[in-house]
Amino acid sequence: MTAREQAPGIIDPGETFGQMMTHALHILPYALAFVLPVVALGTALLYWVRRGALTTTMTVLVLVPVVAMLTGVLGISGFMFNPTLTTMSLVCLLVLLVTVPVALVLGRAIARRSVWEREARERERAAEASRRELVAWISHDLRTPLAGIRAMAEALADGVVSSPSEVAGYASRISGESRRLSGMVDDLFELSRITAGALQLTMSQVALREVVSDVLAAQVPVAQRKRVRVLASAATAPVVLGSDPELARVVRNLVSNAIRHTPPDGTVAVQVDVDGGDAVLAVDDACGGIPDAELSRVFDVAFRGSAARTPSRDEEGGGGLGLAIAKGLVEAHKGRIDAHNHGPGCRFEVRLPLATG
Repeated sequence: MTAREQAPGIIDPGETFGQMMTHALHILPYALAFVLPVVALGTALLYWVRRGALTTTMTVLVLVPVVAMLTGVLGISGFMFNPTLTTMSLVCLLVLLVTVPVALVLGRAIARRSVWEREARERERAAEASRRELVAWISHDLRTPLAGIRAMAEALADGVVSSPSEVAGYASRISGESRRLSGMVDDLFELSRITAGALQLTMSQVALREVVSDVLAAQVPVAQRKRVRVLASAATAPVVLGSDPELARVVRNLVSNAIRHTPPDGTVAVQVDVDGGDAVLAVDDACGGIPDAELSRVFDVAFRGSAARTPSRDEEGGGGLGLAIAKGLVEAHKGRIDAHNHGPGCRFEVRLPLATG
């Protein structure tokens, strides 16, 4: 048997173009017989790894056509390694050596970009949902005091109330509603600075216990009107690096939130301590606890939970932004804030790095 009969894929350089085409058509079934099983196996492998790492998928995509081509060439040549076949095999191996690492690097890059883009889309969707929720909550909360102010102003203008005591009462209530509106506007402005990354802090060494003491001095009268006890304790006097006004706002938001959601004759406990390299501020209320499904959302913009209610006239409640602002300010100080059920209510815990030097 001649070499030509043993290796139907070998082409004679002296053949004409027509003879070459005839020969190519002759070897095509042999080539398909060797290539198709490899392609089918590669397809099955791709299906199997479709939910795996993107780098694995890219590597399989590169290997399948190169291995299929090499298998087809070896098959139609009858595995007779003449110089041409040896050269082609070496070329295929070099292609694999180059393309597989490139596929790995490209797969990792695409995977990182895909993850980044997916996370970016999720952040955009979450931000858009928060904006819509914020607009809905603020619109509702703005309408309530504005309607009250307008009704009382019209009553004063129409002479419906005329006695000095009634006029003074209406004026006092209008002043209270105005303070609520002013507080909501301040909260919106502060939150917009935080979310826009425009918050500028003047950092200095701050005694956390003194900040808590000043805030409690202003909040205790509010608690007394609600018949809520406020207990404070400090095992030590930690000093943190931060901005005094912003840290005071964090404490004020947490304490006022605890007082607001603690029933009469309940207790709000504020503790200052040190844990490792962190100053710890813990605020415990007696709200009865937060459902587990809602704990992860308590710091979301405008979130109030299933037991939420519109603040009464005696409460200077905002638009559900206090905890979101506290979280933004704590994170701006390189700290972290967390909430979990504790005892008869919920504990909000702030951890801030201690000042060094």
